[in-house]
Amino acid sequence: MKFHTLRREQWIPRPVHEVFPFFADAHNLEAITPPWLDFRILSTMGKTVSEGTEIRYRLRLHGLPIHWRTEIRRWDEPNRFVDVQRSGPYKLWHHTHLFEAHGDQTKMIDVVRYILPFGILGRIVHAIKVQDDVRRIFDYRSQRIAELFE
Repeated sequence: MKFHTLRREQWIPRPVHEVFPFFADAHNLEAITPPWLDFRILSTMGKTVSEGTEIRYRLRLHGLPIHWRTEIRRWDEPNRFVDVQRSGPYKLWHHTHLFEAHGDQTKMIDVVRYILPFGILGRIVHAIKVQDDVRRIFDYRSQRIAELFE
């Protein structure tokens, strides 16, 4: 089964020991998610994220309500963590967050691998709409991260 991949790199003008804790707080997801998604965290196990943490959220995409549950599968502070969808709109969602220390700067790399459900229909919908939606979401995220860490 072929999956889609989105890879983004971003330089953050802060050392990794300042950057990683921001992403270890699940509630900061709301601050870097586009407002048009009406994204809200419904529950998480504690404020700080670690391996095994499950996060439940809801959002609206093109007016449709979506409930999503992810789990942190790998936690290697301050270098990386991986979240995967447990239930939600994708057949597969695997998001690796990498953080590289470069003196007083951090290179953050996101690698998202995903598959839509519904076989060929899912691939068509991806080509027509979902691919652009995912890019727009990560474009917004990059812009907000740059603003927050200026």
